[in-house]
Amino acid sequence: MPRPPRQSIGQLLIAGFDGGSPSAGLRALVREFGLGGVILFARNIEAPEQVAELCFEISQLAADVPLWVSVDQEGGRVARLKKPFTEWPPMATLGKSDDGGLAERFARALAAELKAIGITLDYAPVLDVYTNPHNRVIGDRALSEDADVVARLGATIVRALQGAGVAACGKHFPGHGDTGADSHLELPLVEHPVERLRSVELRPFKAAVEAGVAAVMTAHVFLPAIDETYPATLSKGIVTGLLRDELQFKGVVLSDDLEMKAIAAHHAVPEAAVLALGAGCDGVLVCGPNHDVHAAVLEALIHAVEEERLPRSRVEDALDRGRRAKERFLTSQVAARPPSSRALRQQIGLDEHRAIADEMSRYL
Repeated sequence: MPRPPRQSIGQLLIAGFDGGSPSAGLRALVREFGLGGVILFARNIEAPEQVAELCFEISQLAADVPLWVSVDQEGGRVARLKKPFTEWPPMATLGKSDDGGLAERFARALAAELKAIGITLDYAPVLDVYTNPHNRVIGDRALSEDADVVARLGATIVRALQGAGVAACGKHFPGHGDTGADSHLELPLVEHPVERLRSVELRPFKAAVEAGVAAVMTAHVFLPAIDETYPATLSKGIVTGLLRDELQFKGVVLSDDLEMKAIAAHHAVPEAAVLALGAGCDGVLVCGPNHDVHAAVLEALIHAVEEERLPRSRVEDALDRGRRAKERFLTSQVAARPPSSRALRQQIGLDEHRAIADEMSRYL
């Protein structure tokens, strides 16, 4: 079988990196393989002007297919952008308000600040239904313990974010809300039958799919009722069977970070990437800054196709889905030089945005 183009294979990876500017290792990775995108963390963010310049420099790395510049900006304790950006309360405040107008205003304001610095993909909203009060990893990141509220407000946030030009990613499929373990540290067990998943956990994802969400992120959770061998991220029965076939999701499926212990304690990261693509994921997140690991992931994908362990048709399907999403959100946006410091500061942390955050905070 012909060797897959290295530059194409790179589109299947979203990678982390160190520092406040594109590292030499990141640049080399893009040159050799291409790259689907990057994810920013606190280690990459110093000031609004610096991160805007960073996002612009990243946008200039790829000659053909643009890179996603992505971030976890949910609000509450999962927010990489701090003051002088607007600091948003946790999403649970929106659920307690049950106010779709407030959720829409929040998402539009959030998108405006992300766009001002060049962020194009936000790993939000959280669509988990918070049914387990002992679940600390999700907790107030979830909109509500009521599936109807999560579905309604989650879909509103998706439409508002994307209407303002920022791709949304609903997470964590098929639901991380009723778990007692933290998937960063171990593999959580979800013992519900499929009927319960359909009636509770899947409803917000169904609503997000109907709202046109660009991407869905998988959960590193183990659901033996569906797959007795693999966790959701690596499970064809869950990713393809539930998300693709049952919910009819036609967008991009992304794995959660493959270096989290729920996966990495059981599978080497390159092996997990091959399994995730085989299960139906269209891209994998490897959030650590070690570019040797990133290169090993991409080499493993190439070899898996060569050895026919990963069907070339599956890779082509994943590449097509990623390309369509980028055509929808990126190709119409011409990357311009970052605005001046003064102009940038007039787009973030605005009084009207803080007023929205204050309104949300009434429900803390």
